[in-house]
Amino acid sequence: MPQLSHGRRMLVLAICCMSLLIVSLDNTVLNVALPSLQRELDASTSGLQWTIDAYTLVLASLLMLAGSTADRIGRRRVFMSGLVVFTLGSLLCSLAPDLNWLVVFRMVQAVGGSMLNPVAMSIITNTFTDPRERARAIGVWGAVVGLSMAAGPLVGGLLVDSVGWRSIFWVNLPVGLVALLLTWRFVPESRAPRARRPDPVGQVLVIALFGSLTYAIIEAPHGSLGSTLPFAALALIALLALLRHEPRRPEPLIDLRFFRSAPFSGATVIAVSAFAALGGFLFLSTLYLQNVRGLSAMEAGLWMLPMAVPTFLCAPLSGRLVGSRGPRLPLVIAGGAMTVSGLLFALFEAETSNATLLAGYLLFGVGFGFVNAPITNTAVSGMPTDQAGVASAVASTSRQLGQTLGVAVLGAVLAAGVGSSSYADTFVTASRPGWWILTACGAAVLTLGVVTTGRWARSTVERAARRLKGEEERARRAGVGA
Repeated sequence: MPQLSHGRRMLVLAICCMSLLIVSLDNTVLNVALPSLQRELDASTSGLQWTIDAYTLVLASLLMLAGSTADRIGRRRVFMSGLVVFTLGSLLCSLAPDLNWLVVFRMVQAVGGSMLNPVAMSIITNTFTDPRERARAIGVWGAVVGLSMAAGPLVGGLLVDSVGWRSIFWVNLPVGLVALLLTWRFVPESRAPRARRPDPVGQVLVIALFGSLTYAIIEAPHGSLGSTLPFAALALIALLALLRHEPRRPEPLIDLRFFRSAPFSGATVIAVSAFAALGGFLFLSTLYLQNVRGLSAMEAGLWMLPMAVPTFLCAPLSGRLVGSRGPRLPLVIAGGAMTVSGLLFALFEAETSNATLLAGYLLFGVGFGFVNAPITNTAVSGMPTDQAGVASAVASTSRQLGQTLGVAVLGAVLAAGVGSSSYADTFVTASRPGWWILTACGAAVLTLGVVTTGRWARSTVERAARRLKGEEERARRAGVGA
């Protein structure tokens, strides 16, 4: 990618953030619409879970393929294709005649979304080459997640109450079209110096792993052991096959060598934990506010502002802290705040009091606001620049997988606890195990934030990067010699 002026770099960042905005906004808006969907389409709890997880599952399955493809054939080209498919998928979602078709069209959306966030992050990484400037750019990127969380519930609540749930997908149409035109005009093309070959076997194994695991978790409370156990077994087989297959590939879909870096491995697990907490938190909160407290979609959106606004405000601060002091402090703040938030619900039934509910939302918003920038920065820092697409795709995959598992696990826990009773009668008791799971996720962020950011952890980054460069150079010379 050619060296760009400061103004042009800021414009590229803004265009990339537009893609993140529509992808993130889509999830937060949809959460507010879940009770309306449930009534209009006669959906069960598992149906609501699939409405969200069909999207995040496909997204998680295809992100690494999209990242490596963009490195190979051109990031701008793949990014523009993603905008087209995502916008078309949004239009189809607004026209869905029933829940099954909505789930299918959400999967179409996800195919487009898989080409957006990891590719946009790769574009940002290659545009902002100075580490401190890159960390600040990633902080802005993280602030967009907070903006989507702040605007999503309000926009979604207003649209659902005034027009209906279908209108929530219309928001993506003008933003997607404007981002497409600006990308075509202002974003330069870039690709990795050496193209990576596809890994179709690895891709199939990833889809089998994520899909079967999610199905087994969501359907466990509703089906027999005999109907879900085969999917759990398939997930285990796919995982073992993936671990055996990938190291044998000269250019694997998931480069397991990245995990020699302790910060990279830690960032991956932190991303899964943090976004599992986010997915579960939004799912439980939306159902509680509307189905238990009886609030309208707009009123529920207003109640979520105490969570969304701190996320928006803390994300750029986190980016600046990562740039000036490293990732440890933001991760400690994030993990601590998320853990205390979970404990308020698990130990003190925060839902039953306005004051504790407000405190729980505020703390979770602060924690999630601080967690995103250090995840992204750690995932790509120290890695060879020609691997930026793959490395950022692994980080993005971890986020989406975490959100998928959060909705699947907490939804399954809630469904098992509620059973045939009404939400109003059993929700607080049935959701208690879910809040303990969220507390554990926050504790994992805190612990790994300390363990994987010290001097020893940083030394593993340098060793991993040297070995990656050395092995890539030997492979290149062998190819030339052949």
